[in-house]
Amino acid sequence: MDSSARGLVNGGISFWYAHDGLPDRRPPLSGDADADVVIVGGGYTGLWTAYYLKKADPSLRVTVLERSFCGYGASGRNGGWLYNGMAGRDRYAKLHGHEAAVRLQRAMNATVDEVIAVAAAEGIDADLHRGGVLEVARTPAQLARLKAFHAHELSYGEHDRELYDATETAARIRVADAVGASWTPHGARVHPVKLVKGLAAAVEALGVTIHESTPVTEIRPRHAVTPYGTVRAPYVLRCTEGFTADLKGQRRTWLPMNSSMIATEPLTDDQWAAIGWEDRATLGDMAHAYMYAQRTADGRIALGGRGVPYRFGSRTDNDGRTQPGTIEALRGILTAFFPALAGVRVEHAWSGVLGVPRDWCATVTLDRATGLGWAGGYVGSGVATTNLAARTLRDLVLTGTPTDLTTLPWVNHKVRRWEPEPLRWLAVHTLYATYRTADHREESLRTTGTSHWATAANRIAGRH
Repeated sequence: MDSSARGLVNGGISFWYAHDGLPDRRPPLSGDADADVVIVGGGYTGLWTAYYLKKADPSLRVTVLERSFCGYGASGRNGGWLYNGMAGRDRYAKLHGHEAAVRLQRAMNATVDEVIAVAAAEGIDADLHRGGVLEVARTPAQLARLKAFHAHELSYGEHDRELYDATETAARIRVADAVGASWTPHGARVHPVKLVKGLAAAVEALGVTIHESTPVTEIRPRHAVTPYGTVRAPYVLRCTEGFTADLKGQRRTWLPMNSSMIATEPLTDDQWAAIGWEDRATLGDMAHAYMYAQRTADGRIALGGRGVPYRFGSRTDNDGRTQPGTIEALRGILTAFFPALAGVRVEHAWSGVLGVPRDWCATVTLDRATGLGWAGGYVGSGVATTNLAARTLRDLVLTGTPTDLTTLPWVNHKVRRWEPEPLRWLAVHTLYATYRTADHREESLRTTGTSHWATAANRIAGRH
């Protein structure tokens, strides 16, 4: 093993728990119970939904059921990108018209502000730093995609977005071989676990009941069934994202796509001087098998990307443990971007799953006849989208008439289920092998056009 890997912590849920450790668990459900709203899942979606319901109507009896502990899933393992991206916006533009999608984008822009404002109001210190989002191009093909992406974002009204050439990019951050970048101010760095812990505490302070170590095995109209009892409520809201496949009847609803991350040791002042990155924007790229990173509050780089994309049968990982090959691949991305960090130690590695619908569109839904609702399918863009989803679920539950949020085009969107095994395992692994091939070809051939391999993979995946 490389000397830089000595002392590496693999798993343990995520690096974000490294300082404070895993939380003490709240008591599980102790028998049958009643509520006005029962929420299945104690991640961002579930907690934000509980928060906004209780703020709107303090008399509501709201219960959250979490099978492990709040923040065990993607909410405690993500890359800390609080930004305005949303899965499915372009499809919604095709289905409902461009102006409807512009309204959706404006709502996402405002959601970044909303999360920051609520964190401040509730005294949640989540290491928030509003440096925006910087996405870089490192090959001619990536640069062509970057320029098209930038123009596309402008068409949705994001006129404060900026486009940089190689020199302007280097002034923001010194990424090796960067030939351009696009930056939006609608983004911030966040410590995911500090946010989810603070949100859970704020929800409890409002009077919400949270039961942890309480797996829900089945959801049916007005019932959430657990091994310890059933919670009955007029509304049952499913907020389980990448773990949805574990529920009865939901195996093919959303695919649990795997994403992996590493965190370095704290960098020295000289190392930061070599890199730049003083504005602490979150960092991404225009590769098909993309990366994402942040400069943490304690001076590390946390960087993620696709490892083993999917486990057969929609299985999830063992508390974040990550394959050695994936760790080395992520380290390779780190040193390719920042050659000055060739000797830096990676101190932590972890993985988690995100929910991917068959058409790659995030959705929020409520069937008032059955009382069943859900939100998710964020495809990795959930840190902010969960908040918009929660406020929309609040309106759907409490308001019988349309609101600005309930008329957004992602509400009550229907999508077909994923294919049965082994088809979905073969398809996902083939697709991501194709994306990696496309990246290698674009890098080696230095052509300006997107690889035909990636175009074909996008078409087969249903992403366009």
